[in-house]
Amino acid sequence: MSAPGSDSGIAAWQEWRADRRRSVTAPTGNLALVETRWLPAGELPDLDAARADLPDGVTVTALERTDMVTGEPEHGLRFWDANSPALTAFERVDTFPYDPAWVLDATYTPVEGARSVAFEHLRDNGGTRDKVVPGDIAVTVDGTEYTLSAFDDDGTLLLVFGDPTNGSGTYGAGRFLFVEHAGEDRVRLDFNRAFVPPCGFSDQYNCPMPPRQNRFHLPVEAGEKLPVFRDGFADQH
Repeated sequence: MSAPGSDSGIAAWQEWRADRRRSVTAPTGNLALVETRWLPAGELPDLDAARADLPDGVTVTALERTDMVTGEPEHGLRFWDANSPALTAFERVDTFPYDPAWVLDATYTPVEGARSVAFEHLRDNGGTRDKVVPGDIAVTVDGTEYTLSAFDDDGTLLLVFGDPTNGSGTYGAGRFLFVEHAGEDRVRLDFNRAFVPPCGFSDQYNCPMPPRQNRFHLPVEAGEKLPVFRDGFADQH
């Protein structure tokens, strides 16, 4: 493994951690999601009706996904509470110390026309959803070569990966990492910025799980570990 270990790298990581805290604690951040309500087939969300007579601090947004059986659009509503129990009890996200050895350069090979890879989802009873994988990421970790699949998340490559720390030191269903483009055929995997997926903060999310090719053989001791709550808050994850 090789990577820069400059003070600027550490400062940028600390800024990233602060941004992460602001993001998960925002009024519509991960900790604020209290309900995901899927509508009957063919029904469109009525935001005006859903927003009527809501308590202060509660926000409603619409979402859409593809039905796994029919392939048709499926619509729903999400309710966010700026005073949710999880937000009130949240203290921090435990994180490994910054380690420049976990900043890895990798080769990116686009796939013409991209392709779809089936990702199992945490709360779909073993069901899978196809995600567009624009290309392959080849990287060597501790002498082992991997070909990773990162899917297209609104124009950004998102890696869903697992390692032996899952379920003990880190979130059990794996972690996420945004892939940085470092050149035409080069990308950078900064595992110091690996993060707990949204389903680690609210059970109203349904996160994709790491496919077989994205599971590392050694502990990835970098990035976020687990959310920490105070006041005896019962973590449901």
